[in-house]
Amino acid sequence: MDIHRRQRILFSREEIADRVRGLGQEISKDYGNKELVVISLLRGSFIFTADLVREITIPVEVDFMTTSSYGHSEESSGIVEIVHDIRTDIKDRDVLIVDDIMDSGYTLEKVVEYLRGKSPRSLKICVLLDKPSRRKVDLSPDYIGFNIPDVFIVGYGLNYGDHYRNIPYIFTFD
Repeated sequence: MDIHRRQRILFSREEIADRVRGLGQEISKDYGNKELVVISLLRGSFIFTADLVREITIPVEVDFMTTSSYGHSEESSGIVEIVHDIRTDIKDRDVLIVDDIMDSGYTLEKVVEYLRGKSPRSLKICVLLDKPSRRKVDLSPDYIGFNIPDVFIVGYGLNYGDHYRNIPYIFTFD
């Protein structure tokens, strides 16, 4: 990996913060005074989830699930494995799945199917980035930070190999 490749910033730290604040307000309004279980899909969404839950004004319980479909590749293999399951009992509870990006949709389709088997009262999806041009399944997020074109993106939790998750903005390589 050439870490000295030229970067093109797609979303600045400030743009991300503004949009995450807006998502938090929208989610809080939609759920009213209900308690919400937020399930963060690790590893990519941990930064987004942390920022998002601080912007949600209703009671929130946070849990984590780890899935794998990319490895070190830029494209999903299409085979989704649940590596670590949630600990929270979500039966008859309102659940919001939070992920960094929806691309093909394979990962979120598998997670939704799996979590529906745990009988939540409601189940919605929030993604920071949506790449609808790459969708391979009939599933759309309920809350979207930004729609993006078909480019490989990095930063703000999204990695390339094992690097760049700590970058506070989102960029692509030129």
